[in-house]
This record gives sequence, structure tokens and C-alpha cells, in this order.
Amino acid sequence: MSVAEYFSSMEYGPAPEDDRAARAWLDQHEGRFGHFIDGAWRRAEDDEHFDSREPATGRVLASIAQGTSSDVDAAVQAAHAALEGWQAIGGAGRARHLYALSRMVQRHSRLFAVLESLDNGKPIRESRDIDIPLVSRHFLHHAGWAQLQHREFADWALLGVIGQIVPWNFPLLMLAWKIAPAIALGNTVVLKPAEYTPLTALLFAELAHRAGLPKGVLNVVTGDGRTGAALVEHKRVAKIAFTGSTEVGRQIRASTAGSGKSLTLELGGKSPFIVFDDADLDSAVEGVVDAIWFNQGQVCCAGSRLLVQEGIEARFVDKLKQRMETLRVGTSLDKGIDRARSSMTCSLNAFARWSIKAEQKAVRFISRRVFRCRKMALSFRRRSSRMSRLHRRSRKKRSSGRCSSR
Repeated sequence: MSVAEYFSSMEYGPAPEDDRAARAWLDQHEGRFGHFIDGAWRRAEDDEHFDSREPATGRVLASIAQGTSSDVDAAVQAAHAALEGWQAIGGAGRARHLYALSRMVQRHSRLFAVLESLDNGKPIRESRDIDIPLVSRHFLHHAGWAQLQHREFADWALLGVIGQIVPWNFPLLMLAWKIAPAIALGNTVVLKPAEYTPLTALLFAELAHRAGLPKGVLNVVTGDGRTGAALVEHKRVAKIAFTGSTEVGRQIRASTAGSGKSLTLELGGKSPFIVFDDADLDSAVEGVVDAIWFNQGQVCCAGSRLLVQEGIEARFVDKLKQRMETLRVGTSLDKGIDRARSSMTCSLNAFARWSIKAEQKAVRFISRRVFRCRKMALSFRRRSSRMSRLHRRSRKKRSSGRCSSR
């Protein structure tokens, strides 16, 4: 194309991020990973592995170890052995390590961002500009917790070994959310990343050890639901912190009931996006796009339900369609795209099921429902009208009172 043609079309050209550093790290490990336990790589107990694939191309990125109950036990024992020493260095000592982890993430931010987008499939600009900076900030923030522990959290006691299970939509950011507060206050951790996206967790564990984190404080065991179940059921785990589906959360609650384990569950949800007829529709459309398409729409608080007042429904839907047609879809390492391919290998089948259900119910948008909200709007207007009348009466009374006093 000529320069004139480019100016005429104003189309984006490809802007791929360099992935050589990430692929070099994969090559260093010969594309095959064990678990990271007690400050070192450890082969899987029965040497069972599964493939982690690049969503953009479907190519195999690495072979990942399938954790067994023996692997989980080794990780828990290592974490338990590290407890005494990790607690003994005090809050100020732990803060120094968390500051070091924050700087480590900043130093290797490009490597983390590229590897996250390769493994998860999210656009590189989201990994680079949102996820990785937040990871660094979380460790920085909780380093402050550790420093102030003796004064602000004097009555708080550590739990011990924390079993943590994170999902595939924000692999590294969820790792930071789980690990940083746990180790800041003296606990040690066994982390199981999602089976689809384990690579940045393994990279983090390796670089954290190089940054001086004592062995056993952070252990990473990879695998599927069987590995997670073994971690949940281990008797020396004092707490389980899980982020994932409501169905699995119920299973974990049932498994830990009566065991004395502490439990934190962050489960899925459905968040409505409400648009009334006095809204700025163009701004509302941008809000909808950001609410549902950020991070491929894989967010527990994504705006997955759309409630639109009846009088503006048709116009709003038309505007939304026009805006969605401008979304750019491409490979995850292209810096100019809005959406890339999902990381879950089971997503295609799930999307197909949802499509069939949508067609059967004559729903115009998949994973989005537009409701008529006449009653809601009328109720809202009645309340507003009543408040206005009360406000006018109040002003009238105050005015008459001033006149009488004069």
C-alpha cells in the first residue's frame, strides 16, 4: 500500500511485541517444567506431564508437571520447615524481601508481560500496562504491612502454611494478591496455578529465589483439579485461599468443613450494567465495551448483563453494534488489538453450547441480555419526583420563615 492509501484507510498495521526473551527462558528449561519446591526445581513424582499451549497459535509452549499428593506433601513439608525462620526475621526483615520482590518484578516486567500474554492469550498492552505494574505495587504495598506489623497488627497471629489456588484469567496478578499479604505477616505458601496458565507462576518462583527469598517460603505445584484437591485436603495446611468457580468453591467448603482450616473464597458473579434514557449513550456504550471486553471478558465482575430502559433500547443496541464492529481482534502480542483468543482449551465447546442456547431462546447477543426496564425507570422517576417535591416544600418553608422573622 502507498502512503496515500494508508492515510485513506487509517487501518492499523501489525505491531508485534518481541518474544525472544520469553522463548529463550522456555528453551533454557527445554520446554519441560517440574514443580518449584524448597527453592529448587523438582521432578514430578510419577513424571506425568501435560501440554500448555499458546492460544494465539495453538502451538505447545511447554510440558507441565502433573502434581500428585506426594508432590503436594513435599511442598507443604518444605513450607512448614521454613515457617520458624521466616517468622524469626520479623516484620522488617520480611519487608526487605517483599521490597526486593517488587523490584524484581519491575526489573523483569517485559519478560513477565510477554510470557503472560503468550500463555494466557490476553492482549500484551493489558499485561504490560495493567497486570504487571499492579503485581509490583501489591508487593510494595504489603511490604509496608510487614514493616508496621509490630505496631498496627500486634494482636494478629500467623496461621502457618497457606494453600493457594488461582485461576487462569489473571495468573500473575492473582498470585500477587494471594502471596503478598500471606508472606508479609509471616506465613509460608504452597501455590497451585491454573493448569492452563502456570508459566508466569513458575518464572516468579524461580526469580524470587534468585532475589533472595528463603527456600520453602514460596512453593509452586502445578497440575489440574486433582492437585488442588490434594492441597485442600492436606492436614498441615492451615488455610485455603481459592479464586475460581462457584461450583468448585462449594466443593472446597464441603471438604474443609469441620477441619479447622481457615478459608477464603472469591467466586464468580454476574454484574448488571444499567442504562436509563437520560444517559449519555456514547459514553455508556464505551462503558459497556470496557466492562465486558476487558481481559477478554474473563473477569468475575464483568458487566455480563445489560439492562436498558425501553425507550432507548433500539438506539442503544445500534450504537453498541457499531462500536463492537470496530474492536480489533488479533494475536496476543500485537500491541494494537482489543481482543485475542481465550486461553482455555475447553472454551470453544462452551461457546458452542451457549450459542445453541442463545439461538433457541432467540437472544440477539451471546453472553449478553437486554431487558426492558420500564418498571425500574418509572420507580426511579417516582422517587426522584417525590424528592424534588419535598425539596421544594422545604425551601418554601425556609423562605417563609425568613420573611416572618423580618
